[in-house]
Amino acid sequence: MYAIVETGGKQYQVEEGRYLDVELLDAEQDAKVVFDKVVMVVNGKKSKVGQPYVSGASVEGTVMKHDKAKKVIVYKQRPKKGYRKKQGHRQQFTKVMISKIRTTAQKKAAEAAETTEA
Repeated sequence: MYAIVETGGKQYQVEEGRYLDVELLDAEQDAKVVFDKVVMVVNGKKSKVGQPYVSGASVEGTVMKHDKAKKVIVYKQRPKKGYRKKQGHRQQFTKVMISKIRTTAQKKAAEAAETTEA
């Protein structure tokens, strides 16, 4: 089972138990995060495509760490003019461990289980 999630203006394919590097999130380390913008959910031969998002579906994960990507060098030069500009950039990202992909039916079952426990 996998899902396609939208976050930070990009779309990512996620699976349970896998790591994902996304744009920097405003969350502490070891905090739970929920991605509600699920574009598509695929479970074997069954697939559910949202318009634009799948209603009731969500992806849960845990923030593992915040880090910076490898340095990218931006170099500009104009020939015969003496113009040279060198600049480096390191993009910040958040590493997230995907723990659960929930669909509408699974969400309802989890809520029912929570109400019976209380």
